Amino acid sequence: MRTGEGAATFEARIRAQEDEYLWGLAQRSYPALRAVPEPDSPVRTPFQRDRDRIAHSTAFRRLKHKTQVFIAPEGDHYRTRLTHTLETCFIARTVARALALNEDLTEAIVLGHDLGHPPFGHIGEEVLDAAIKDRGGAGFRHNEHSLRLVEKLERGGRGLNLTEQVRDGILNHTGSLRAETLEGRIVRLVDRVAYINHDIDDAVRAGVISDADLPAEQIDRLGPTGAARIDALVRDIVERSREAGDIVQSEEMGGAMLRLRKFMFDRVYLGPEARSEHHRVELTLRTLIDHYLAHPEEMPAATSEGAEADPLQRVADYVAGMTDRYCIATFRRIALPEESRL
Repeated sequence: MRTGEGAATFEARIRAQEDEYLWGLAQRSYPALRAVPEPDSPVRTPFQRDRDRIAHSTAFRRLKHKTQVFIAPEGDHYRTRLTHTLETCFIARTVARALALNEDLTEAIVLGHDLGHPPFGHIGEEVLDAAIKDRGGAGFRHNEHSLRLVEKLERGGRGLNLTEQVRDGILNHTGSLRAETLEGRIVRLVDRVAYINHDIDDAVRAGVISDADLPAEQIDRLGPTGAARIDALVRDIVERSREAGDIVQSEEMGGAMLRLRKFMFDRVYLGPEARSEHHRVELTLRTLIDHYLAHPEEMPAATSEGAEADPLQRVADYVAGMTDRYCIATFRRIALPEESRL
C-alpha cells in the first residue's frame, strides 16, 4: 500500500468514528487547516501531529525549569510549568471525553498554552511587560508569546505550522477573546481549575498559607482537598456545558472558583512572599534586557526571525525563553562576574 493510500484509509476511518461518536459541536480532525498545506500523516490525525510537534519543541522542554509559583524552588515536589501543563492536560481530556469533544485537539492546545511564559512566574511576566513598554515596545503577554513561538520561533524560525484550531486555542486560553472551538474553551476554563487547586497544595507545602487560611465558604462549597475540588468543578462543567451547548460553569461553582482564585492572587501569586522577590526579579530581567540591547551579538542567531528583526523583540524573545536557573546564572555572569567565577 502506498503512503497516500494509507493516509486516505486512516482518514476515512477517523472521519467515520468521529461522525458516530463526537458531539455535533465538536471539531472534526479533517481537513487540516494549516498556513502551509502539507500531506496528512497515514497514522496520526492533524491534531495528533500538532501535539507531537509541541511536545518535541525546545520551548516545551524548557517548561520543566520554569516557575509555576515559586522562583527556582529547591524542593523536589513543587510544580513547574511542565507539571502544571501535564496536570491541566489530564483534566481537560477528562472534560473533552465526557462531552464527546475532540480529545486530540484539546490535548494539543493544552500542551502549547504556556510555552510563552517567561522565567519567574506571574512576577516575571509583569516585570517583563513593564520593562518592554518602558523601552518603547508593545509589552508582553505570555499567550501572545506562546503563539509567536509556535508560528515564528521554533525550528530555527520556521515555526511548527500548527493547525488553525490549535493556534486559536493557544492564543485565547486567556485574555479578552474566547477560543473559536469548544475544545479551546475547555482549556481556558480547566487551566484555572488546575492551577488554583494545585497551587494551593504548593503554597501550603511552602508554608506561605495554611489550610486554615483558605476561605471557608468556598472550601465548603468546592471540597476540602484539591482532588475533591477538581472533581466537583469538572462534574459541574460537564453537566452545565451539555445543557448550554457551550463550555460553562454554574453560577454557584464558577463564583466559588473565582473567589478562590482572587484569594490566591492576593495571598500567593502577588502576595507578600512573591512581592518580596519582585525587586530581585526586576533587577535581573531589566539588567539582561539592557545588556542584550547593547550587545545583540551575544544572543544566539536563531533567537528571532533573523538578524533584521526589531532589536527589542529579539531581546524579549531571548529573555522570555530563559529558564529560571539559566536566567539567574546569566545575570550573575553579566552583572557579578567575580562572583560567577567562585
